[in-house]
Amino acid sequence: MAYVAAVLVVVVAPGPDNILAIGRGLSQGPLAAALSSVGAGIGIMVHTLAATLGLSLVLQASPWAFWVVKGVGAAYLLWLGIKALRSRDLITFSPALRRPLHRVFITGVLSNVLNPKPGLFVLAFIPQFVSTARGPVAVQMLVYGAIFAVLTALIFTMLGAFAARLSRWMARRPRVGSALNIGAGLAFVASGLSILLLRPRA
Repeated sequence: MAYVAAVLVVVVAPGPDNILAIGRGLSQGPLAAALSSVGAGIGIMVHTLAATLGLSLVLQASPWAFWVVKGVGAAYLLWLGIKALRSRDLITFSPALRRPLHRVFITGVLSNVLNPKPGLFVLAFIPQFVSTARGPVAVQMLVYGAIFAVLTALIFTMLGAFAARLSRWMARRPRVGSALNIGAGLAFVASGLSILLLRPRA
């Protein structure tokens, strides 16, 4: 229960992934929001698997590998942010500008997988709840990661579905949509810059 409570706090905290889910819900409805959310959940499982196999430890031990992953992740989030600021199409109510659902899903996965923050968080967070007395450590890591991933997908889907209910109201208010695109773009840029400031820690 302590683990679930901690995960819920982490999941509802504002970040690139839930901003994406909300944006997809506003622009394309509950299905797009769900696909983006499931993509984020899969990203959590990728980080969990990496932590379980020790790949995250390699990133901490190798400054070169850490800087490569950090650079790719920061560049991707900065690209999403700048694109949202320039084109204002992250949140759009025009059917012609809607993204194919497979791209919505892939973007949801990549925004999480290419962000080293969730990986470092999983590596530091999940082991605190693992006990050798309960069985194989790798199995416990994967189970805890799956709980994290499922809660992420469910909560983000609910946020996106709620946002979808507001889409008609917002479609009649283009200034609100423009402001949301600017806010989302700035949030992605800030996330990308914060990744550039990450330092490997023991």
